[in-house]
Amino acid sequence: MSGAENMRAAAEPPQERLTIAAPRLNLSRPRMETPSMYHGARPGWIEVIAGVMFSGKSEELIRRVRRGIIARRRVQVFKSHLDARYAGLYSVSSHNGTEVDATPVDTAAEIFRQVRPDTEIVAVDEVQFLDPGIIEVVTALAGRGVRVILAGTDTDFRGEPFGAMGDLMTIAETVDKLQAICVICGDLACRNQRLVDGRPARYESPTIMVGGRESYEARCRHCHDVPRRDEDQAVLELRAAAR
Repeated sequence: MSGAENMRAAAEPPQERLTIAAPRLNLSRPRMETPSMYHGARPGWIEVIAGVMFSGKSEELIRRVRRGIIARRRVQVFKSHLDARYAGLYSVSSHNGTEVDATPVDTAAEIFRQVRPDTEIVAVDEVQFLDPGIIEVVTALAGRGVRVILAGTDTDFRGEPFGAMGDLMTIAETVDKLQAICVICGDLACRNQRLVDGRPARYESPTIMVGGRESYEARCRHCHDVPRRDEDQAVLELRAAAR
């Protein structure tokens, strides 16, 4: 290299080298997301606990709620304001005395408004008393990643579908249908026998009448009795003809 070239090289500033450091991965511990970030990514689902009265529906709902609490999930429990039996309006209680705190609601929309953004489990007891909007509400909650637990009586005292229970059982991922024991014959009970003054309530009676053992019995299909006015008329006509 000539003297002129040496002088020019000395005058020029040295060129900077661009280096890109590779990211260091910490494989010793998994990355932990905040609860809100993880909650939004988790799939939700709907569980229905159905069956007749005295079959243990509320008891099963309480058991699942308590397991969720033990697992440190954020849980909210709701119930229809129509049911104030046993432990009162602000608790879900079973016939055997177990209970858990709950928020009473008049409509399905109230549940949707009161569910907190970070809630992971929503449980609703006596869901058969709520309006048809409950179908849309629980579908939206499950879509948000919430585990929804519903308990309710699937048939009314006539043995017919009760409220939105049929639709809820259709859209649920899991359905558990519980049965009681018929107080007449001892077989499995699948009907709610309503009693008025100790006698079977007529078919034309109001669908909703909240009560316990003083007003209802669990019975099988064959022991279930719902008198109709037209049946009474037929009996009278047969008696008149026999005379």
